[in-house]
Amino acid sequence: MKNIFNKRFSLLYSFISTYVLISFGIRISLYALSFDDIDFSLISIIKIFSLGFFFDLSVALFFSTIYYSYLLALPSKLVGGILDKVITYFLMGILLFISIFSFVAEFPFWEEFNTRFNFIAVDYLIYTYEVFENINQSYPIPLIILVLFTLIFIIYVIYKKKNVFRETFTEKPKFKERLFNVLPLLLVTLLFTFFAKNKLAEWSINNYENELSKNGVFSFFSALHSNELDYTTFYKTLPNKEAYKIVKKELLQNNQEFTNQEKDAITRNVSGSKEQAPNIVLIAIESFSADFLKQFGNQQNLTPNYEALAKNSIFFTNMYATGTRTVRGMEALTLCVPPTPGNSIVRRPNNESIFSIATILKKKNYDLSFIYGGDGYFDNMNTFFGGQGFNIIDRNRGNPLSDNIKTKRFAIEDNEVTFENAWGICDEDSYTQSIKYANINSKKNKPFFQFIMTTSNHKPYSFPNGRINMVQGSRESAVKYTDFALGQYIKKVKTKPWFSNTIFVIVADHCANSAGKWEINIENHHIPAMIYNLNNQKQKINKLVSQIDLMPTVFGYLNWNYQTELYGKDINIMKPNEERALIGNYRTLGLLKNKYFTEINDRKKVNNYIWDAEKKIMKKIENKNLIDLEKLTVSYYQTASERFKNGKMKQSN
Repeated sequence: MKNIFNKRFSLLYSFISTYVLISFGIRISLYALSFDDIDFSLISIIKIFSLGFFFDLSVALFFSTIYYSYLLALPSKLVGGILDKVITYFLMGILLFISIFSFVAEFPFWEEFNTRFNFIAVDYLIYTYEVFENINQSYPIPLIILVLFTLIFIIYVIYKKKNVFRETFTEKPKFKERLFNVLPLLLVTLLFTFFAKNKLAEWSINNYENELSKNGVFSFFSALHSNELDYTTFYKTLPNKEAYKIVKKELLQNNQEFTNQEKDAITRNVSGSKEQAPNIVLIAIESFSADFLKQFGNQQNLTPNYEALAKNSIFFTNMYATGTRTVRGMEALTLCVPPTPGNSIVRRPNNESIFSIATILKKKNYDLSFIYGGDGYFDNMNTFFGGQGFNIIDRNRGNPLSDNIKTKRFAIEDNEVTFENAWGICDEDSYTQSIKYANINSKKNKPFFQFIMTTSNHKPYSFPNGRINMVQGSRESAVKYTDFALGQYIKKVKTKPWFSNTIFVIVADHCANSAGKWEINIENHHIPAMIYNLNNQKQKINKLVSQIDLMPTVFGYLNWNYQTELYGKDINIMKPNEERALIGNYRTLGLLKNKYFTEINDRKKVNNYIWDAEKKIMKKIENKNLIDLEKLTVSYYQTASERFKNGKMKQSN
């Protein structure tokens, strides 16, 4: 036994022990940070830390593979030589650097999302400019690197004091002895490869406990492996005919009729009268939660401009975002579909020429523009919007559009920028672009539609100096700045000749925080929305509605006759028993209706909860009488997923 755990392989086992020990410390720290949200019990502690040890050991072994392969391959006569020492110190330095870096990175990620690394971390690695600039602007990178190398040095000192290096370089086992050491490690590593699955850690209805049971690196690679989720493979299904029958009945409103009776055809003719065709500016505000507003209990006076506008608008007080990321908000506002599992449709291949609000707007002769203060290459925005027929106005950093996308792209030039951070230009500059192109388009003999995506309410929470009476760097100050910029924009557009014939749809893309006790935390999907300057209408709408309903409701206010394949509904025609909100994240999907929340997940399970909106708590229930709600939930998501997968969302002409 002494020959196994000491001598030549002592550094290997020291690294494995170090990784597991530090992981244990990280788990304790995250547990302490989340203590108020955990259902404390001895059983839960045992499960969290035993499962955590299982995943930590698996990652330590995965990381060690290259080093123990080297130990096996290096001939005995070269052990302890200069080459061996250089390679050993280099490999161990790399392993320790990656390990410690991942440990350090877990804390800001947990602070932001209250999860281990997941699909968000995977997605962000694609967009290196935005991510590295954001990190550079948000954190003291030189200090962090110094800390990392200091920790590695300390570990090396400890290894040296324990004679780990001396034993590693003095023992010269023969190949059979080395093979005797390596084979068990290789076997255990292979067993972990086949049997260690992140779902093993999802044993609790408390999401914090599940995440604490995981390992960050393991979760990252698990998300990388499962970046796409096929609905029929992972979720509960109904016979397709039944699912379409249910959803068609759900979608049809009083002023609509189906164009044909085929079982999977959802195209409806919508009847209106006395059509209006004003210019439409849709402003999607980054991470703008309802609880930032005084209307919903906030006492920090962060959004005086938004709330002043809301009082003179059609204001939706009970709207819920479909997801937790910007691309989900874009999907909901343009495609008006439920949030299908896996990546947002905005980020998927083959997403051009989908039936969307652009289809309807183009038939009404609207000129379409997408305005984004960063490079729209990020999150595939330009490909998506360009593929729907929008002209692109963005901070072009040299990432070209696909040749398949036929659209015009206008770069925001350096001399048009007063402030810029990792994510793009400040909101004031984005609004300047809106006014610039509105001035141009208003001279054409056609109305215009603008989709503006703001960026300022995003880490590192930086913006121009002297705008508000708060210090930069916090979410609250960024919210107040983005509200200030909105107020300045409205003041400016009121002076323009096209203002009187322009309506402004102002809504959040998603909330600032999605984390919580449950897999889906309903309160963290509550967003404000308004329609401003629509014939001076002032109205507060308290119906429970989804983000996908906003644009169909705008079309309803404009009394349009059109064909639709959207899942969104006109809120004003919606009957009380039709009120619902579709809410999801990457893997879990749900339907909120009345006080019930029905949730389906990628383990083919259905969970039912009672939602107390006032206390903002959920309670899991078993109720066989909710079978109709379960079928409705499944039908929404199953048909939407099937329609995209099989190309049925594509425009027919």
